[in-house]
Amino acid sequence: MPAVLGLNFHHDTSAALVVDGRLYAAEEERWSGVKHNHPSRKGTLTSPARALQWCLDAAGLEPQDIDAVWAASMRPNPAAGWWLAEERDELAALLPSPLGEHLRLMSHHTAHVLSGYLLSEHEHAAGLVIDAGGSSLGSDFGPGRERITGYDLRPDAIDRIHQGMPAVLPGPAGPRRVHSSLGHFYRNLARRVIPPGDEPEGSMMALAAFGDPERYGPQVRELVGLGDDGEIRIVHPWGSADNGTPLLLGGRAWTADNVTEHPDHERADLAAAVQQVFAESVVHIARHLRRLTRASALVFSGGCALNSHLNGQLAADSGFDTLFVAPAPHDAGTAVGAALYGWHYQLGRKRLPSPTDAAWGPPPGPLPAKAAPPGYRALTGLGPDLAPTVAALLSEHRIVGWVQGQLEFGPRALGHRSILAHPGDTATRDRLNTIKKRAAYRPFAPAVLAEHATEWFMSASDPFMNRVVTVRRCKASRVAAITHHDGTARAQTVAADHQGLRGLLEQFHRRTGLPLLLNTSFNRKGAPILRTAEQAVSAAADLGLDAVAVGDTLLIADHLPDPRTSALLSARSNG
Repeated sequence: MPAVLGLNFHHDTSAALVVDGRLYAAEEERWSGVKHNHPSRKGTLTSPARALQWCLDAAGLEPQDIDAVWAASMRPNPAAGWWLAEERDELAALLPSPLGEHLRLMSHHTAHVLSGYLLSEHEHAAGLVIDAGGSSLGSDFGPGRERITGYDLRPDAIDRIHQGMPAVLPGPAGPRRVHSSLGHFYRNLARRVIPPGDEPEGSMMALAAFGDPERYGPQVRELVGLGDDGEIRIVHPWGSADNGTPLLLGGRAWTADNVTEHPDHERADLAAAVQQVFAESVVHIARHLRRLTRASALVFSGGCALNSHLNGQLAADSGFDTLFVAPAPHDAGTAVGAALYGWHYQLGRKRLPSPTDAAWGPPPGPLPAKAAPPGYRALTGLGPDLAPTVAALLSEHRIVGWVQGQLEFGPRALGHRSILAHPGDTATRDRLNTIKKRAAYRPFAPAVLAEHATEWFMSASDPFMNRVVTVRRCKASRVAAITHHDGTARAQTVAADHQGLRGLLEQFHRRTGLPLLLNTSFNRKGAPILRTAEQAVSAAADLGLDAVAVGDTLLIADHLPDPRTSALLSARSNG
């Protein structure tokens, strides 16, 4: 029974294990409670100790049972060769024996792209990875780190065919970088648009829907030049981490320190311009890869692939017939890519089936002995009655926590650790934004029965909630709570084999005629998606949810009537 371990020791620390054709994966943040599991000091390496131990325990393995251990290199040394041994030794020291002795390093961007390609259905695909920075490039490409990497991918070959290192054009004074990156460009501008306390990149993508991209578009477009052969040129220092140098636009100086001094509509206009220029740049690179590879499918990964609005545009405009975004395109996903590399390319094992869910983590465990917190009562042993009972609550516009089965891997709640609500009620949406302490302009995503997706959306959706699609105008008024200001939604398709959400969606569809629900992550502001049943009960009470379902137990607020009566009446009327 061969077994391969993949690890990520940097931010978004994680572990993944492939054994006997099954994938186990978990992120250390779900144990530490620190979102992205950022180390206390930049550059510090952190072991995914609890995630690693869970993977071993879940598979019934000991460290000595592991055949290969792979991790992505991230040491940004400009020299060639020797630093890999130094980094490997440093990482190996964080692992129990004999895992450290087995550890080998691979390219950060290659781990990213394989976390998508080896889980896709495609034999031949182009691969694209864009982020703030990956492994050192060494002497083959000169000093610097991976920023934009293109691949030609086949079952027996991983060919790196494009290495984009955005040229630095002269600009205002500031800290100098050898190479800029599109990832830093987007984050740099986001910090000038989004106030502190809100996640900058995701918030700017949401705010962009309210803005006019033409107001600042010409000036922002001057900051990023598009050249031949997919080349990108970024004016210094906007492609770096320097967000203190003032950006002069519209007679105003924009910095990270004066965000709140700008009117909301001007911040939205700048957000729209940045989103548009960013998307144009990525499409420019993708079209170059299409010419190089002549592949019909594009696999996209890296931190920039978290931009779901970009992904929708990439699917439409890149020239590829199919876009597959890695289920977990952020850095935690490199552990998955590393494990899959060892499984397929090193051990020669058959690729895993393409998944329709990412429930690769731990189950929630038991409820506390006294399950119901003050203000709630427990309805236990519901079994098959759970889904119709919760559907009845949701149809009455209640907000329900939903904890079922194994934990999702990645940044999106996919129906295993979710907060759910009716998709048609904007008042419920506004209440949920208050509960989660989110900016009012941020949208919520829908989870939709896969076979009904095209009835509600104009283009193909994604089972991992990784791309934005347009809501059909004739349907938008019925699902106002999940329709963003620009008429889009980040839709998650729920397949017939989904173990967390499928049954509930079917019950809600029968009851309301709507084959979709509002689905957002079950967490407190600034914290990771929760992991355990005990955490769910505590969070539900703190957030003031109307109910929370864990396994076949429903904890419901005392002031609400028993929803089982309503569910029974509905079942009889549909019978």
